[in-house]
Amino acid sequence: MKTDKIDILLVEDNVDDAELTIRALKKNNLANSILHIKSGEEALEFLFCQGAYEARNIQNVPKLILLDLKMPRIDGVETLRRIKWNERTKLIPTVILTSSKEDRDIMESYKLGANSYFVKPVDFKGFVDAISSLTQYWLELNQPPNKL
Repeated sequence: MKTDKIDILLVEDNVDDAELTIRALKKNNLANSILHIKSGEEALEFLFCQGAYEARNIQNVPKLILLDLKMPRIDGVETLRRIKWNERTKLIPTVILTSSKEDRDIMESYKLGANSYFVKPVDFKGFVDAISSLTQYWLELNQPPNKL
């Protein structure tokens, strides 16, 4: 996939959850361009134009990051920390999209600057409806700063 213009960066190590999310987004025509990345490490490489993404234009940032918490190597919490501590990426709306309802995960995510914390619904229809509402808000209704 061409990585110049990405509306949604989906960071999810579970292939089934990623496929459900992508299907829900495409069903509702809410994203022209989705990039699925399977680890926090790769997400950071993409955002900061390192490794396999070093030739990517760093000025092209996603409109929305959907970030899972429970991932190998660099988990979602550390990925979020690095995104929100960097001047170039801290304003990108970042939504935690996870199955964790643990209070410590919720608190830590908000402390680090998550824009929203979303627990994945179990049933498919509920998931599709929730993803539709969530992305419609962040992509169509939310007014981002001009610097993005």
